[in-house]
Amino acid sequence: MAAHLVNSRYPSLPWLLMQSSWLAFLLSLPFLLFAGQSRAMAEDTRHVLVRDITTIEGIRENPLIGYSVVVGLNRTGDSQQTQFTTQTLANVLQRLGVQIPAATIQVRDVAAVMVTGSLPPFARPGTTLDVTVSSIGDAKSLEGGVLLLTSLHAADGQVYAEAQGALTLGGYTAGGGGNSKVVNHTTVGRVPGGGIVERDTSIDLKHLKILSLALREPDFTAARDVANAINHEFGKELASALDSRHVDINVDQSGVSSVPTLIAQVQNLTVSIHPPAKVIMNERTGTIVMGGDVKLSPVSVLHGDLTVEVTTTFVVSQPLPQSTGKTEVVPETDLRAHDKPARSFQLKEGANVEELINGLHAMGATARDIVAILQAIKAAGGLQAELEVL
Repeated sequence: MAAHLVNSRYPSLPWLLMQSSWLAFLLSLPFLLFAGQSRAMAEDTRHVLVRDITTIEGIRENPLIGYSVVVGLNRTGDSQQTQFTTQTLANVLQRLGVQIPAATIQVRDVAAVMVTGSLPPFARPGTTLDVTVSSIGDAKSLEGGVLLLTSLHAADGQVYAEAQGALTLGGYTAGGGGNSKVVNHTTVGRVPGGGIVERDTSIDLKHLKILSLALREPDFTAARDVANAINHEFGKELASALDSRHVDINVDQSGVSSVPTLIAQVQNLTVSIHPPAKVIMNERTGTIVMGGDVKLSPVSVLHGDLTVEVTTTFVVSQPLPQSTGKTEVVPETDLRAHDKPARSFQLKEGANVEELINGLHAMGATARDIVAILQAIKAAGGLQAELEVL
């Protein structure tokens, strides 16, 4: 009896362990739910470096353009009717001391071209750059050609670089006459490292007081997060978001010894971005691209096909025997209409565009049908995203 009293007052050890396990589970349940919500929130955001979403104002490339000729072609250059090619070649020869009338020059091995390139930031004399050479006459191919010395001008009309060298093409031409084969564009080529910078365009960063970052895609939230990340890194209020695209940084208050060091430190910061809910459609190709967390309100889609065919045939109409009529050709029109049963499906609250696309594919809708249906859903207020049609 004593043993029985002891067992009833003080439960056995296995029973205590079981009760403790349930208590621990119940206490940990809120933390598990919070962790699940945190993971769900993390999936909606994306962590990127500041360098990937911003550029620095004033530090950019500048386009360059020039005009010249390509020589050394295998009878695939401009024809004799391309007068500016002969005039250009005559001017080049004249500067080299050769006097020859432009009308007597055969230009089948020469082609007039436009030369384009980009002047990189902080370019100094001697910096090399790639240039693109494009035919502007009626040349058939620039394969095997050499670009003559070309002055490359910027928008202000000043010469910033010179270009010259052998061309590399991404295609070729084989055969001739009615039996020929052309692969890719043979009238556009590149001269890797063929351009040389002749004018100093570097920017002096020593006296820079305000460093301005420009977001590649305007977003007030992203601009605020970039400014907060910079202020948190330096422990002081030295960055501020001016608008949805610009973030200014006070260089003097940063305490960094040099501006390049400040730029490197800022660009390597990590921020969280929220992709915008956007749907981009191309009606010409039927291409649909979805970005961000695009949601749909409850909608019902009804889609059916109505095909109307009208055919016209011509028959010979002959008059009755011993009548005064004459034989004629008259048209006969046949009208047929085919109306297929409408197909439909429903989407619940919070459905995404992927579920919509899968449902439309199950209905047999084509890409162009999907474009029209998305536009109709947007007009009805069921698409909670920006719709852009290219």
